Amino acid sequence: MNPVKLADGVYWVGAVDWNTRHFHGHTYSTHHGTTYNAYLIIDEKITLVDTVFPPFAEEMIGRMKQIVDLQKIDYVIANHVETDHSGSLPQIMRLASKAKLVCNIRCKEGLLRHYYADWDFHLVKTGDKINLGKKSLSFLEAPMLHWPDSMFTYIEEDQILLPNDAFGQHLASSERFDDQIDECLLMGEAIKYYANILMPFGSIVVKKIDEIQKSGWKVRMIGPSHGIIWRKNPQKILEAYLRWGKGEVQNRVMIAFDSMYGATEKMAKAISEGVKEEGIEFEIYKLSVSDRNDVITRLLEAKGILIGSATVDNDMLPDVLGFLGILKGLKPKNKIAGAFGSFGWSGGAVKNIENMLQEMKVEIFEPGISFKYVPTEEELKLCFEFGRRFAQRIKGASST
Repeated sequence: MNPVKLADGVYWVGAVDWNTRHFHGHTYSTHHGTTYNAYLIIDEKITLVDTVFPPFAEEMIGRMKQIVDLQKIDYVIANHVETDHSGSLPQIMRLASKAKLVCNIRCKEGLLRHYYADWDFHLVKTGDKINLGKKSLSFLEAPMLHWPDSMFTYIEEDQILLPNDAFGQHLASSERFDDQIDECLLMGEAIKYYANILMPFGSIVVKKIDEIQKSGWKVRMIGPSHGIIWRKNPQKILEAYLRWGKGEVQNRVMIAFDSMYGATEKMAKAISEGVKEEGIEFEIYKLSVSDRNDVITRLLEAKGILIGSATVDNDMLPDVLGFLGILKGLKPKNKIAGAFGSFGWSGGAVKNIENMLQEMKVEIFEPGISFKYVPTEEELKLCFEFGRRFAQRIKGASST
């Protein structure tokens, strides 16, 4: 693949990773691969914005060499420390030996601890600018989107925002722009990215977008560090991030459970029928056979969460425990939650689920429902009524 032109003198020179199926260790599933986006700006001063994951360094360098002699690079911008963006810096800084490495103070500290290199650092902060000739760069620090060192770079004359890990998706494609691929696929991967990476930082997301708007920056294009570049309608992803950051939800219930021998599963289905009776949309996921990143994605915009588990060793099943552990770190907003489950000679799962939900500071609907061994027909009717009451609470919350 050749370099891809974004504007006069601005090129995508990153790499496409078609094969990866996991990210951040094994904490994030990437069914459609990913990209590592880097951007080359040709002006009186030549600038590279971000690099790529180390195994793809030669791919990036090959694209850059089609445009420029790397010895002529004046600036390398590091918007973020994480290795999938900074990992090729050692090779780039050797080849571009005269270049200054532009970053903020937190990024410098992180890069020094990662690479222990004696580079020529040029520190910037929010509001600083670098003149390249016909073009100029402005910087906006964006701590915790999603690391403390994160930063946005803005090409003023072209109105292109390069926000690193904000507004991205893990999505490999032969195309580079949003108007070239299926919109449903694109937005599906964008919401998955937000839900599994940026959900805990919703209030920061809202403030940062407000800061961009107040800065006077006009955003004609957004080039994130992963996935597709937004050129058709960058406002679409900005508006989506505002909704997600504010915790806006739909009247939908997500039921996530695990079951040993089917008793808890019967409860889940009976509860779902009660939810349906009230006209509320629902989805059911058995956590031991579901991709938990996909479940978390569907949870983002759901008003209601019902978590179920059989009891083992006085606690919930491992897949439920792991799911709730991840969810606790993601800090979901504006949720109403409940618990259900089955047990043998002693219980424990439902109470422990409720305890974890309370730690997340979600609203607990009512005490969870729990039955011994396989639920009877009468107990399944109680599950149905539990689902109805839960759905009524969802509808009541939406009307207040």
